[in-house]
Amino acid sequence: METITSRANPLMTHIRKLSSSGSYRRQQGEFLCDSPKLLREALLWKAEVCTVLCTEPDELPPLDEAIRCVQVPQEVMASVSPMKTPQGVLFTCRLPRKTLPEKLTGKHYMVLDGVQDPGNVGTIWRTADAFACDGLLLLSGCADPYSVKTVRASMGAVFRCPVWQCSVQELRGLLMNSRLPLYGAALREDTLDVRDADYSRAALAIGSEGRGLSDEVLALCDKTIRIPMSERCESLNAAIAATVLLWEVYR
Repeated sequence: METITSRANPLMTHIRKLSSSGSYRRQQGEFLCDSPKLLREALLWKAEVCTVLCTEPDELPPLDEAIRCVQVPQEVMASVSPMKTPQGVLFTCRLPRKTLPEKLTGKHYMVLDGVQDPGNVGTIWRTADAFACDGLLLLSGCADPYSVKTVRASMGAVFRCPVWQCSVQELRGLLMNSRLPLYGAALREDTLDVRDADYSRAALAIGSEGRGLSDEVLALCDKTIRIPMSERCESLNAAIAATVLLWEVYR
């Protein structure tokens, strides 16, 4: 167990940059996580934990000898933690080495199009994991799946449910190679009630709350689906809409 007392230590600078910069995360091949609970999830699901920062070493779970462990005073933890109230543990993990597959062999996938809020992306990720979705595909304009806010909202799904980032063109080829129909949450002439679609094997597309699905993604959709709701309500939050769809598929 190392001890670091300086806020200017290179490791502290590294952690701040992991917290604030997506390009730095990709360059370094690491992302930042916070909380003892998330650390236990990472260890349980065999994530590649690199460094653990803590204020109370006695409260840590057993760690592999290859993991760098550092104790810091509370004021140093407060200076690097992305949370207003630090929980006493920060840790870094190696970014998963996931290239876009040539074919999707699972039954159900969620496609996010321009969902910019990291809390929504993380919540959808968590829900997809809960309802046995085989993975998420994030198109351009989506929040970084490995930002601290997204990872926190995923509640451990980051270690269990795969996510890929791709372009609309890559999505088109992937759907064709996989013979996987795409159902978009949108309104057009072929729109089905969400309860009437065939979900034996399908990908579901959710757009941003502001503009919905882009024209490019709508052009890929085999069908569109709608969630029945009160006439006085225009739409649902992206994460809530995804939850309803994922539950219907799971059911």
